[in-house]
Amino acid sequence: MSEKSKDTRPAAGVGPAQFGRGGMGAMGMPVQKAKNFKGTLKRLLRYMMPFRISLTLVFVTAVLSTVFSIVAPKLMGDATTILFEGSVAKLKEVAGARIDFDAIFQIAIILAALYIFSSVLMYIQQWIMVGVTQKIVYNLREQISDKLTRVPLSFFDSRSHGDTMSRATNDVETISSTMQQSLTQLITSLVTVLGIVIMMLTISPLLTLATIITLPLSILGTKMIASRSQKYFKGQQQTLGALNGHVEEMYTGHTIVKAFGQEKKSVERFNEINDKLYQSGWKAQFISGLIFPLMSFIGNIGYVLVSVIGGIMVTGGSIKIGDIQAFIQYSGQFGMPITQVANIANVIQSTIAAAERIFELLDEPEEVQDLTIAKPNKHVKGHVKFDHVAFSYKEEAPLIQNMNIDVQPGQTVAIVGPTGAGKTTIVNLLMRFYELKGGTISIDGVDTRNMVRSDLRALFGMVLQDTWLFNGTIRDNIAYGRDGATEAEIVSAAKAAYADYFIRTLPDGYDTILNEEASNLSHGQKQLLTIARAILADPAILILDEATSSVDTRTEVSIQRAMSNLMEGRTSFVIAHRLSTIRDADLILVMNHGSVIEQGTHEQLLEQNGFYADLYNSQFATASITQEAG
Repeated sequence: MSEKSKDTRPAAGVGPAQFGRGGMGAMGMPVQKAKNFKGTLKRLLRYMMPFRISLTLVFVTAVLSTVFSIVAPKLMGDATTILFEGSVAKLKEVAGARIDFDAIFQIAIILAALYIFSSVLMYIQQWIMVGVTQKIVYNLREQISDKLTRVPLSFFDSRSHGDTMSRATNDVETISSTMQQSLTQLITSLVTVLGIVIMMLTISPLLTLATIITLPLSILGTKMIASRSQKYFKGQQQTLGALNGHVEEMYTGHTIVKAFGQEKKSVERFNEINDKLYQSGWKAQFISGLIFPLMSFIGNIGYVLVSVIGGIMVTGGSIKIGDIQAFIQYSGQFGMPITQVANIANVIQSTIAAAERIFELLDEPEEVQDLTIAKPNKHVKGHVKFDHVAFSYKEEAPLIQNMNIDVQPGQTVAIVGPTGAGKTTIVNLLMRFYELKGGTISIDGVDTRNMVRSDLRALFGMVLQDTWLFNGTIRDNIAYGRDGATEAEIVSAAKAAYADYFIRTLPDGYDTILNEEASNLSHGQKQLLTIARAILADPAILILDEATSSVDTRTEVSIQRAMSNLMEGRTSFVIAHRLSTIRDADLILVMNHGSVIEQGTHEQLLEQNGFYADLYNSQFATASITQEAG
C-alpha cells in the first residue's frame, strides 16, 4: 500500500447519485494476509499502549465530530418543516399564519456551531493521531536500525537486500498510513453507520426498513464483482513486476544489449509483457468499475422506495416533510461508510501483514553477545594464531576443519586457492563476522571471542575488491577511515595511494560529490580512494582482497610500492588471485576445500611442485597463450 488512505467521509448533503461511492478502491485489489493475524495485531497494539490517553482522546473527538455531523441533517429537516408549514398556512390564508424565521435562524446558528465544532474536533483528532503515529513509526524505525547493526553477517548473506530495505521502508510506511488515516476513518465509519441507523429509526422505522432492505443487494453485488476482479488485479500486479524487472535489466545492461545487437529482442519482450499488462489491467479496472454503477442503481432503488413510501406517509400526515428530507440525506450517507469499512478491513489485513514482516526482522537472531571482555593490548604487535579452528556455514557441510596457522608480527601472509576454497571465510572469521564452530583465533595471545567486536575490528584495515563509497565528497570518503583526520592527513593518504593527482583534476577536487553508486568515477579510481582510506586508518593489521585488481599495470606498480610501505611492520593478510603479486610474501597459505593444504614461501612452494606450482604455472601458461594470440 504505497498511497495514503484519504478521509472520504460524506458531507451532510450527499445526493442520490453518490450512494455507495468508494466501492472500488481496495475491494478489487489483491490483499496480502498475515500468517498470524491475532498475534501480530496484539504485538502492534503494544506499541500503541504508551499513547493510550492520546488514542482515547482521538476516539472521543472522532465520535463527537461524527455525531455532530449526523445530527445536522435532522436539524435541516426541522428548518425545512418550519418553512414548509408556514408557507402552506399562508397559502391557505390561515389567520396569523407566518413563517417563523426566528426559529429557522436559531437552527441555522446551531447548525453553524455544530459544523464548526465538528471541524475543530476533526482537526484535533488528526493533529493528535499524526503525532502518535509518527512517534510509533519513529520507534519502529529506530528498532529496525538498531537490529540491523546487531544481526550477524549471515543474515545479509542469506537474504535479499531489496527485501530487507522494503521491510524497513515500505512496510513501515504502510503502518504509518494506516494508523494515521484508516484507524480514525474506521471509527468514524462505524459511528456513522450506527448513528444514521438510530436517526433513521427515530424518524420512521418503516422507511428505515425500506432503506436497509437494499443493503444485502449492495453487499452481494460488490462481493460478486470484487471476486471476479481479484484474479485480474493479481495478474496485473505480477505482470507489472515482470515489466519493471525487464525495464531495469535493459536499462542497467543497455551497453551489453547494444553490443550483442539484442535491441529488437528486448523490445519484443517488452511488448509481450506490456500486452499482458494491458489485458489484465483493463479487465481489472473495467470489472471493478462496475461496482459504482451497480451501487448507484441499487441506491436509486432505495431512493424510489423512500420517496414513494415517504410521499404516502406525508400525505397521510404521519410524517413531516422535513423528516423526509433528512431521511433522504441519511439514506444517501448510509451505504458509503459500510463500503469504507470493507475497504479498511482490506487495508488492515495488508497492514498486519506488513507489521508481521517487520516483527520477523526484529526477531532475527543477533550476534553472540560478548560474555567476557578483554581489551586488546595498547601496542598491538599483530601476532595472529589459528588454533584447531573449525567452521561451517551449514552444520551438515563443514568447510574448515582443524586449521592451524601461526602468523608472526609484521609478516605478510598471502592466501591463495581456487574459488570456494575458503579464502574470504578466513577474513570473516578474523573480523568475527561469523562465529567459530571450534578452536580459537587469538591476537597477541588474546582470544578474539573475548574482545568487544568494535575493539577487535578497530585493529584491522580492509581494502576489498568490491569498493564501497557513499554519497558525499571525496574528502569525506577518505576521512571515513579515521574520525578527526586533518586535511593534511587526508591529502597525505591520497598521495600515498596515488589518488591525489586524479582528484585534483576533477572540477571540485576533494570537494567533488560522489553520487549514490559513485558512478562518476572509474572502478580503478574508486579502488584508489578505498586504499587511501585504509592508509589513513593506520591499522595494526591489514586485510587486502586483490586490492589492485581494478587498476592499470603502471598504477598497480605504484600502489604496490605504497602498500609495501604501508605494510612495513604490520601483519598483513593478502587474498590473491594473480599469484605474481604475492611472490614476496613471508608466508603463502594454499587453500582448497576449506583446508590449508600447503604453506611456505613462493620459492619453497614451487620446489614442492604441488598444488601451488600447478596454479602458478597455469596462470603463466594462460598469459603466454594470450600474448601469442595477441
